[in-house]
Amino acid sequence: MNWHTNLIVNDQRYTFIDLAKVAADFNAELKRLPYSIRVLLESVARHQDEEITAVYLDYLVNWNAEQPTGVVPFKPERVVLQDFTGVPAVVDLAAMRDAIVALGGNADTINPEIPVTLVVDHSVQVDCAGTPEAVAFNTAREFERNQERYQFLKWAQDSFDNFEVVPPETGIIHQVNIESLSDVILEKKIAGEPFLFPDTLQGTDSHTTMINGLGVLGWGVGGIEAEAAILGEPSFFPTPEVIGVCFVNEMPAGTTATDLALTVTEVLRKEQVVGKFVEYFGTGYQRLSLADRATLANMAPEYGATCGFCPIDEETLNYLATTGRTPELIHKVAAYTKANHLFYDATEIPDYTKTVTIDLAKIQPALAGPKRPQDRILLPEVGTDFDRSLTADIGPKGFGLSEKEWQKSSQVNWPNEPSETLQTGDIVLAAITSCTNTSNPFVMLSAGLLAKKAVEKGLTVPKSVKTSLAPGSQIVTTYLTASGLLPYLEQLGFYLVGYGCTTCIGNSGPLEAPVAEAIENENLLVASVLSGNRNFEGRIHPQIKANYLASPPLVVAYAIAGTIRKDLTKEPLGVVAGQEIYLADIWPSNEEVNEYIQAFVGPEAFRAAYAHLFDANERWNRIDTTASDCYAWEDTSTYIAHPPYFDSLTKELPIQTSLSDLKVLAKLGDSVTTDHISPAGSIGLDSPAGRFLQTKAVPYREFNSFGSRRGNHHIMMRGTFGNIRLQNQLVPGSTGGITHYFPTGETMSIYDAAMNYQKNEQSCIILAGKDYGMGSSRDWAAKGTQLLGVKVVLAESFERIHRSNLVMMGVIPLEYLAGQTAASLGLDGSESFFIQLPEEPQVNQQIDVTAKRTDETMITFPTRLRFDAPADIRYWKHQGILPMVIRKKIEAGGTSNAF
Repeated sequence: MNWHTNLIVNDQRYTFIDLAKVAADFNAELKRLPYSIRVLLESVARHQDEEITAVYLDYLVNWNAEQPTGVVPFKPERVVLQDFTGVPAVVDLAAMRDAIVALGGNADTINPEIPVTLVVDHSVQVDCAGTPEAVAFNTAREFERNQERYQFLKWAQDSFDNFEVVPPETGIIHQVNIESLSDVILEKKIAGEPFLFPDTLQGTDSHTTMINGLGVLGWGVGGIEAEAAILGEPSFFPTPEVIGVCFVNEMPAGTTATDLALTVTEVLRKEQVVGKFVEYFGTGYQRLSLADRATLANMAPEYGATCGFCPIDEETLNYLATTGRTPELIHKVAAYTKANHLFYDATEIPDYTKTVTIDLAKIQPALAGPKRPQDRILLPEVGTDFDRSLTADIGPKGFGLSEKEWQKSSQVNWPNEPSETLQTGDIVLAAITSCTNTSNPFVMLSAGLLAKKAVEKGLTVPKSVKTSLAPGSQIVTTYLTASGLLPYLEQLGFYLVGYGCTTCIGNSGPLEAPVAEAIENENLLVASVLSGNRNFEGRIHPQIKANYLASPPLVVAYAIAGTIRKDLTKEPLGVVAGQEIYLADIWPSNEEVNEYIQAFVGPEAFRAAYAHLFDANERWNRIDTTASDCYAWEDTSTYIAHPPYFDSLTKELPIQTSLSDLKVLAKLGDSVTTDHISPAGSIGLDSPAGRFLQTKAVPYREFNSFGSRRGNHHIMMRGTFGNIRLQNQLVPGSTGGITHYFPTGETMSIYDAAMNYQKNEQSCIILAGKDYGMGSSRDWAAKGTQLLGVKVVLAESFERIHRSNLVMMGVIPLEYLAGQTAASLGLDGSESFFIQLPEEPQVNQQIDVTAKRTDETMITFPTRLRFDAPADIRYWKHQGILPMVIRKKIEAGGTSNAF
C-alpha cells in the first residue's frame, strides 16, 4: 500500500509514512491514538516485511484502549549503551563472531545494522572527594583500573561498523543523549528517497526512558535484547496499555522537578503501571520545562512503566534551540511532526486505558527512602519516618532494630584534629549525582544559589560527611562556573569528582577511614542523601543502610544539617555566632533561579561543550589498537573473557533439557531487585568473586567493581545473588549470597551450591515474590542466573525488563496464579520441582508444576507461563536469542566457501 507523502523542508523534498493514510486504509481514527502509539504505528508501517506484517499494524491502528490485543514488533532506529552494560554486550558480539566462524560463516555478518553509541560513564569512582584535586585523581585512577576494558572498546570502535564511543570524562549517557545525540526526527535514504521518521531507541540502561522527555520513544532493555536490536532483530512485546497522566495547575514556589518525580513515582507505583506506557498531557504539562519533563521520563523505571512519554510541542523546539541544535533541524522537527500528527494538540485528548490526574499545585518538597525510590516522605516527616523505620519489621520501610538504636553513638577520631561524635541517622555521604537531576539547570542552579546563601551565612558541612559533585555533562560545570556559583558549592565540599554515575550506581568510593571505623565499631546505622534515582539496599555504599533520594538543593541542605533526623522545616540547619539559620533563610526563589538560567544557560555553551564529543579525551585518544575481524582474547585478563554461551552451539535446534527434580537455589521475598541478583558495586575480599581474583594475584586495591568486570563471566557468575543485603529464606535470618545446600545440609555461598548442583547434573529453580527483578536493566542478572544452572524462576510477578532478559537467556519465567503464593501453597523451598512444559508451548499458557516434599508427598498447582509473545517461544527453543541470531545468519547465507 502507498502510504507515502511528500514534504518540502529547508528547500529539500522528503518522503514520509503518512499516518493519516495508514489510518484511512484501516478505517480508523488517528486522533484516538496516544502519541506514543502513533510513533509505534509509524515504525511498524515503515518496517513492513515478511516478518513484520499488516497484522501488527491492525493491533496498533485499531488500538483498543481498554484492552489492547496482539503484540508489537519494535525495531529501534538506534541503540545506546553505557559501559557497564555495553562492555558485556560487545563481548557477546565478539564471541558471536568467533561462533559463526566456527560454524563456517563470515565474521563480518556480525555487525551493527543500526547506529550504536556507547558512552563510558559508569566507571569513574569517588576515590577522592572534597578537594580541588578530586576530579584529576579519580579520572587517573579510572584509566588505571579500566585499561583492559578501554582497550577492548577501542578495538570494537575500530572493528565494528556503525559503532562509536563517547570517551570517559564527558558525561552520563542519558544527559548526553538528550542534549546532543538525538535529532528527534531522523532522515536517511530508503530506496533512493530521502525519508523522514521519528528517532526511536533502546538502551542498555533502564533510564534510557529519559529521552521520552524530548518526545523520542525509547526505553531500557537488557544487553541481550540490545544485541538483538543491533543485529536487526525486532523485539516483540504485548501491545501496551497507555496510562494518561493529566497535569493541572502549576507547581508552587519552593518545589522542584525532583519533588514532582517522587510524587509521580509514588502515585504510579500504586496504579501498577508495570509493562505499560505512560503519556503526559494537560494544561500543567504545557507549563513544565523540558528539563522537568526529562526528570519525569527518567524516573519511569522507578514507577515501573516501560516509558513516560512527553509529546513534542513548542517547549521541545525551544529546548532544541537552547541546547544548540541548528535552525534547520528545528524547522525539520516542527514541519514533520505537525504534518504527521505527532505534534501535541491540546484541543484533542486521545483515548487512554486510564487517566490519572495530578494537581501540580499540591506538589510538596519530599525525599524518598530509606530503601526504595517509590517510598516518598514529605520533608517535615523525614526525621520521624526514619525513627519509625528503625524499629519497623525488616522490609522496604524497616530495619527491625530495637529502640536502643536511637541512643547509639560512636567517636570519629581524626588524626591531629578534634574528634567528632557520630550518631544513629547521621549523614556520612551527600552526593549531587545522576542524570535524573544534573540535566536540569533549575535544580542545579538552585543548589548553587542555596550553597552561596549558606556560605554567606557562615554555615559549614561536618567533616564526617563525604560530599561530591558528579554532573551528567560538562555543560553543568560550564554554567555553574560562569554564574560564579561553583566556588560556593566547593566551599561546602561539593567539588567536582568526575562526569559519571558515581554514587547512584554504587561507585561512591570509600568513606574516610576514621568514619568507616566509627560506623563499624558500633555497627551504627547511618544515612546518605543523593540526587539520584536509585537507593536500593546495598547499592549506594556497603556501610550505609539508610539512603534517601532528594533534589540537589536538599542534598546540600542535609549535608549541612548532618543528620536525617531533623525536621528541616522547623529545626535550624545550624547555629552561627548564636544565630539559628533555617532552610527557609537560604532557599532561593524561583525568580532568582530563572534569572540565572536566562543569563548562563544558552546554545553557545552547549555547542562548546559538545564540539568534540568523541575526541576530546587525550588519554582515550592515546589508547592504541588494531582493527580485526575477531578479537584476540587474553587468557590472563580478569576484565575480558570469552563467554561460554556458544561453546556447544550447533546449527540445529538443541534438544530441550529436562525440567525434573529441580532444586531450589534461593527462596526470595518481594521487591528483589537486579541489584540483589547482580550487584554492581564493590567486590568483597572474602566473597567468591574476591577469592577468585586473589587466585589471579589481583590485589584488593585493584578489585574495582562488579559493574566494571561484567566482561568476565568467571567473576560475574560468582557475584550472582551475591548482594550483601540479599535475604534468602532458605537460611532464615541471614543476609548475603548464601544458601542451604540440601544434599549435605550445609550453608554455603549460592555460587558454590550452584556449582555442586551442576557437578551432580542437577538443575535449579528460584522461588520469588512480587516485582521480581525490579530496578536496573541488568543483563547479568539473567546471564548469571542461567550460568548458575537455573532453568526456571517462579515468582508472583516480574518486572518487565528482567522477565524479557530471562527469556532471552533461555530461562523460563513462571508466575503463580492470582491469589497463590509460596506461602499459600505451603512451599518452604526444600521441595523438588517437576514442570510439565509441552514441546510446543503457547503464549501465557497455564502450566502445571508439581512439588515433591521431603516426606515424599506431592502438591500440584497451576502457574502462568510468562512467554508473552511468540518470539519468546522461539528464543526458548534456541536456548536464547543470541544462538537464534547466529543460526539465522547462517541460514541466510552469511557463510564462507568452506561451509
